[in-house]
Amino acid sequence: GFRYYVVGSCEFNSSKLNDIEFTLSYYYNKLEYIRFSSSVGKYVGYTEHGIKNAERWNNGPEVISRRAEKERYCFRNVGVFTESALTKS
Repeated sequence: GFRYYVVGSCEFNSSKLNDIEFTLSYYYNKLEYIRFSSSVGKYVGYTEHGIKNAERWNNGPEVISRRAEKERYCFRNVGVFTESALTKS
């Protein structure tokens, strides 16, 4: 069968909003075909299908909602991630 999955991640080296990057990658059959990165601020396609979707999503409401994810999801939880990692090390 075919596999479709999405991986979201927050990379950070401090709890400051400027030091956090949110990425959301879409995969089909182990091949990443499109990615949103908060440092770029838009979707980037890596395959023909991904490029078409990136153009459409960058001109629609999808990109606006993704731009807010860095603050809504990452910044909000960075303290939880940091405290959890520090208490286990």
